[in-house]
Parts: sequence; structure tokens; C-alpha cells
Amino acid sequence: MRVLYLLNISNPDRLSADSGWIFADLLAPALADAGAKVTVAAPAAAGDARCGFRQTRAPGTKYRARFSADIDELVALIRTERPEVVVANQIEEAPAIRTALLEAGSDALLAGYCHYLPFAFTAGGQLLLDPSLNDAGLGRSVLLAFAAGLAACDRVMVHSSTAASWVSAAVARMTVELGEKLRVVPAPRDERLVRAPTATQSVSGAGAIGIYNHRLYAHYGTEQFVDLARDLTVSGTVRLRVMDLFGQRRAERKGLDDSPEKMRDQLAALPHVQVVSDRGDRVRYKNLLAGARFGIAPFRPGCPWSMSVIDCQGMGLPVISPKLGWLAEHIDPELCFTTPAEAVALAERLATDDEFHALHAKRAHASTADFTPVLVAARYLEAIS
Repeated sequence: MRVLYLLNISNPDRLSADSGWIFADLLAPALADAGAKVTVAAPAAAGDARCGFRQTRAPGTKYRARFSADIDELVALIRTERPEVVVANQIEEAPAIRTALLEAGSDALLAGYCHYLPFAFTAGGQLLLDPSLNDAGLGRSVLLAFAAGLAACDRVMVHSSTAASWVSAAVARMTVELGEKLRVVPAPRDERLVRAPTATQSVSGAGAIGIYNHRLYAHYGTEQFVDLARDLTVSGTVRLRVMDLFGQRRAERKGLDDSPEKMRDQLAALPHVQVVSDRGDRVRYKNLLAGARFGIAPFRPGCPWSMSVIDCQGMGLPVISPKLGWLAEHIDPELCFTTPAEAVALAERLATDDEFHALHAKRAHASTADFTPVLVAARYLEAIS
């Protein structure tokens, strides 16, 4: 099977902070192992030496990634690669890709991967636009483009059951019927970030370390985490390690959303909170995780998946989480909270109760067992066959 994987990269300056690129980098070699011939078309190469690479331009902003597809470039790619399957990692581009397939005379299957959802649902079923894609009121246009992209696809892949139900409910309101198109295919875990739970970190006299390894956008609920950080550290039982995954971002990106820089500064000013950078180094990132006792999930309402949560769990770190979206689907119910007081109680118990911690370290590690690249590649190929 010849697969042309069209990958948008939103963080070309720091690939280690771009979950879409990491996913492709892990998945492409596993697909090759399974017999597929994979070419990645992206601003930066992903995969290994067996995978082809066609360099494309990096879109200047997240809106250009959704609204400025180059059909001439797509036609040329399709004619050169002659794929049997084209994977659109940016769903909104699918109508342009379908147009390019038509012009190129290709009957390739078009599969869309819903790496990011531009909406979420409240507990009462109200659809909310993602604020990160609603600058100048563009959120409704992004949502309509997302629905149009799904309509153009032959297959639609989502990370989780939560994402599947949300996508189905959202597009049904726009008279798009997915029918048998929809498949649940999780993202692969990074095997470099897997450790036996028996190796989990003991607590020093300075307190247990809880790690927050998520991007610091406001739409990830980082303001709520800032408030929680104060509560978690007040007793001295817990101290926090916060990852600055971006470093210095380009002016274009800060111009659209400077919340990561603001949130980083607020967190760095708190006592018992250490803001650290992995400097884009995966080994350093692993070591920073390895020094923690537990992880903390983001307060992101529209969370269909979190690679950072899987990173922690693969390392045998229990993760405490608000009851939101996929997080409530995936994380052990005993580690989910609804109030700050519950979160503090869970964090302090993980810090002080070795038996409780060991139990949840094993459960966390086991929860990632089905996400090996080999198993995910098999599900991926089944979905696009």
C-alpha cells in the first residue's frame, strides 16, 4: 500500500512540542514495518530512512493551515507519488485534497485524521467553539470547514471514543452523515518514554514532585492550573515541575496568542514551582519525567487525547485529572477530581501513600499497553484498507 501522509506542523521551531509531528514520526516507521510504502509531505521530515519525504511550506499561522491549501502543489504531489491512500492530518484541507485527486485523475482513498477538534461539548450537550480558533470570529468558519472536510473524506479517524461521539454529534447538526466512515485509532506512545512502574520515583525530604507537561495555552485551562498550583504546594508535601515546551516562539505565533508566555511567567513566580525546559531534547524530557512522582492533566474542555498524559503513564506516573472529555474516559476514576480540594487530597495521597502510589503506577503503565506503534499501525492500516 502506497500512503501519502500530508502533515501540517504547527510548531516547526520546536518539533518536540508538536504532537502531530511526533505521532507521524512514530507511526511512519511502524507502517513501513507492516509493509506500507509511506511518503510524508511536511515542512520537516518524519519517520526513518525507509520513509519518503516531500518538503512543503510551513503555514504562517493556524488559520493559514486551514484556509490556504495549495491545490497545484497537491496535484503535483499526487501525480509524483501515485498514492493508494492519502492521509489528511488537517481535516479542513480535505476538500482541496479531493479536488487535487480529481484533477490528478487519482482514485486514491482519502482518509482524514482528526488530530484536533475545533469544538467541545458541555455536560448539557451545548456545542462550544474552541477559543483558540475563534480570533476575529473565525471559529464558526473553522467549524464549517471542519465539517466540509469530513464530508470529503472516505475514512475519518479519531483518537478516542469521546472524540468519536463528539465528532458525530457536531457534524450531525450540519447534516453531514459519517456512517461507516468513522474509526477510532489512538495515537502511538513513544517507546523511548516507557519505564517499568517499579522504577517510580521515591519522595525526598523536599516533597514529592508533580509534573505538568502540557502546552501552556489559555485554552488548555492553564489559568485553572495556576490557581490549583497554589493549593497543591501550600502544605509543602508537593512541589511542582512545569514544562516550558515552546521556548521562544516566533512573533507571528505570539501575535495570535501570547498566553503561553504569560502563563509561564505567572507559574515561575509561584513558590515551590519550578519551570523547566527540555530544550527540544527527548532524553532530557524523559529524565525530567523520571524525576517526578505523579503527573497532572490539563483543564482543557475539548480534550480528545493528550500525548503528554500518555508520556507520563508510559513512565509509570499516575496522573490526576479533572473529569473532562477523554481524560474522564481514560484515566482511572480514582484519580479524577471535580474540586481543587479533591485534587490536593489525591496529590498528597500519591505523595505519601506508597501502596496507593504503587497500585496506580502499575495501572497507569498498563493503560498504555495498547498504544505501542506496532499495534497502532495495525489499527491504522485496517482503518484505511
